[in-house]
Amino acid sequence: MEWVKFELEKIRERSLYRERVLREGLKDFCSNDYLALRDHPEVIRASEKALKEYGLGSGASQLVSGYTTYHKTLEDKLARFKGTPACVLFGSGYLANVGTIPVLAEEGDLILSDELNHASLIDGCRFSKAEKRIFRHRDYEHLGEILKAERKRYRKALIVTDSVFSMDGDVADLKTLYELSYRYDCMLYIDDAHATGTIGDGRGSLKEFGLEWRENVVVMGTLSKALGSYGAFVCGSKALIELILNRARSLIFTTSLPPSLCAGAIKSVELIEKNPEIVSNLRILSKGIYDRLKELPVEVKFHNTPIIPIIVGSEAKALEMSSELRKRGIFLQAIRYPTVPKGKARLRLTVSLRYKEEDIAELVNTLKSLTCY
Repeated sequence: MEWVKFELEKIRERSLYRERVLREGLKDFCSNDYLALRDHPEVIRASEKALKEYGLGSGASQLVSGYTTYHKTLEDKLARFKGTPACVLFGSGYLANVGTIPVLAEEGDLILSDELNHASLIDGCRFSKAEKRIFRHRDYEHLGEILKAERKRYRKALIVTDSVFSMDGDVADLKTLYELSYRYDCMLYIDDAHATGTIGDGRGSLKEFGLEWRENVVVMGTLSKALGSYGAFVCGSKALIELILNRARSLIFTTSLPPSLCAGAIKSVELIEKNPEIVSNLRILSKGIYDRLKELPVEVKFHNTPIIPIIVGSEAKALEMSSELRKRGIFLQAIRYPTVPKGKARLRLTVSLRYKEEDIAELVNTLKSLTCY
């Protein structure tokens, strides 16, 4: 097994070695708990109630005996929240994407995917037997050129995009994608993982752009980010959700979410619906932090979302800065290739409503001390 050690050494030499870090004792500035709901008292109480009723796990897949009132209630609530007819739960965002995309596009079909889509979307496209085309990031003229040249050769076509892109925080132009999907008779698959709870009054990208759901549109989202729970969901027409239930292997052959996680997510959605100002507060806080960071002598990106990448360039430099921040009690992970392009390594700051003013000041001052030398 010497080859294992050899492969690990190659990874270390390229400054791409990854390891887990215990977050205890550190001020966390890189989680996706945007609305600070994971430990909200009402969320905890709702989860505890379901935990006492049903126990720790669900015990089986959804199609066996792992489907409870909590699962159905959450699906119904998410469908209304997203403005769609139906919804189905998955064990994670990755499982949702790799399970659903191959159902939507099969052999003889065409998939068109943004080049900076999340890895789970990329893998979902790979798992499909459809033909694949990659269009340049948010370059919808390029997408249109591909559709014009190739759409007629295929039975079905599926456009796949993140709404809020996880590494840069920029946002897909859904109005243009709506128009293209209609003009060329395509399905549109929107990954709303980082949009749910952060834009569109918390309801996500369709609400942000003032768009009504259409039958050709499929919206995926996660429970594990702004909703503070774990798991994922896919929303669409009733017929499509029924088809996913019958064909998505990552749903059929996976134990369902614990009811306690569903109960917590139900409460999170209710809190957003009752208090939409928390989403506005998140945007205001994000803008305020960006305004304090944009003076750093490195590139700092901001697109009115809570994802603020601090681009430092080299993988080694990103690792060095992340390590030094941890020594000072600040947890801000280095993101490197292949998650982002080579030479675009970054510290990926994510804004959360749990940040206190003194924590933000400490973060900004420490980053200044590390970059201004």
